[in-house]
Amino acid sequence: MAPKHTLPGLPDKGRCLVMGVVNVTPDSFSDGGAWFDPERAVEHGLRLVAEGADIVDVGGESTRPGAQRVPADEELRRVEPVVRELAAHGVAVSVDTMRAEVAERSVEAGAVLVNDVSGGLADPAMARLVASSGVAYVLMHWRGHSHDMQSRAVYTDVVREVIDELRDRMEAMISAGVDPDQIVLDPGLGFSKRPEQAHNWALLRHLDRFHELGRPVLVAGSRKRFLSRLLSGAEGDRPFVECDAATAALTTLSADRGAWAVRVHDVRSSADAVRVAAAWSDGGAGLDEGRFPRTARGGR
Repeated sequence: MAPKHTLPGLPDKGRCLVMGVVNVTPDSFSDGGAWFDPERAVEHGLRLVAEGADIVDVGGESTRPGAQRVPADEELRRVEPVVRELAAHGVAVSVDTMRAEVAERSVEAGAVLVNDVSGGLADPAMARLVASSGVAYVLMHWRGHSHDMQSRAVYTDVVREVIDELRDRMEAMISAGVDPDQIVLDPGLGFSKRPEQAHNWALLRHLDRFHELGRPVLVAGSRKRFLSRLLSGAEGDRPFVECDAATAALTTLSADRGAWAVRVHDVRSSADAVRVAAAWSDGGAGLDEGRFPRTARGGR
């Protein structure tokens, strides 16, 4: 069983949390830009909360393999109004960004978590911003930007190397003033990890080893290529949007192995899955007449 962690500004439900994804981009691999309009993005975020999301992660820059970066002012234009409106509705909002400027403006708008897929490597100012704001921070394993990250997916022992590189980045952030209690770690599924070499599955199989770093772990495998490859058939890899049942299975297993949270596109199935995992883990001891306790249900 993983140690329990409480993070500043974030809910504590006594179970694995569910982070719902809102991509305010025109070119997301998972939804094709369905929520690019800010009003639709806010509506979608509120719908995810109603379906059981404990946190809503708002991103304005695609990080799919091969994606090119957008200017900072455009990223801000996309995410800031969505973060502000969702926070005004009482939603625990995460901002998915590699830029300190975007993170700072989003925190000012009400975000309580910065989800940085670069682990502080893309912007040297990120550590100072996180340290000074006191905001919770997801530090992901990262080896390079989307346009060339897969060329960097060369490992002798992927589990050990990812753990060591996460430890190095965490120590660097702490040296820059970040409180260890602010940090969440993310193994970076799909980022410089090749599905054909099963890098992602090796990391998931040994998820418990990441607890040796002493920080909560976020698992973000929803609709990623290693799932579509696993489920491939005669017509090729399964479309990303048809991988939600597999994502829910991944959620159940991750929650059972002590993940602090899962980041998913289809919230309802994963909100159910974390409750199944919690009931399974203690044999139903935490249930109230067979029901999940109301205080731990989140948005359901």
